[in-house]
Amino acid sequence: MSTTKKEPTFVTDSKISESLFTIAKKYLNRAHSPYSKVKVACATLMNDGKIYGGCNIENASYGGTICAERVAITKAVSEGAKSIKAILVLTNQKEIWPPCGICRQVMAEFAKSKTLVFTTNLKGQMITYNFSDLLPGAYTPDYLLK
Repeated sequence: MSTTKKEPTFVTDSKISESLFTIAKKYLNRAHSPYSKVKVACATLMNDGKIYGGCNIENASYGGTICAERVAITKAVSEGAKSIKAILVLTNQKEIWPPCGICRQVMAEFAKSKTLVFTTNLKGQMITYNFSDLLPGAYTPDYLLK
């Protein structure tokens, strides 16, 4: 059986993405990235309607570095939210960066297949995915809860 790679959707005007972009932009300046100089921020809209932000925090021991997506998600979960409605990842780079593999796996714990994942840069260029397009065949809690 052959599979066709689904191309991302380009979005330029969305109320959700605009709100998330505004919040993520505030967090971008808080990024601690003295080693890579790459600043990443994230804003995640949870199903309870609350938005949580985060930024990347690098560490001299690279394994101690935490991505913006995981900061925002762990803040949301620690406050009682359990389901991601939409998430936006913003970088200070020219290119639009997608979430790394570890962040995709953390998202799999709290996202649905149709959860919107906006990836963008400071120019406002944006690519939008359904979560299932970023991590097809995700290893989810469903495997462990059977």
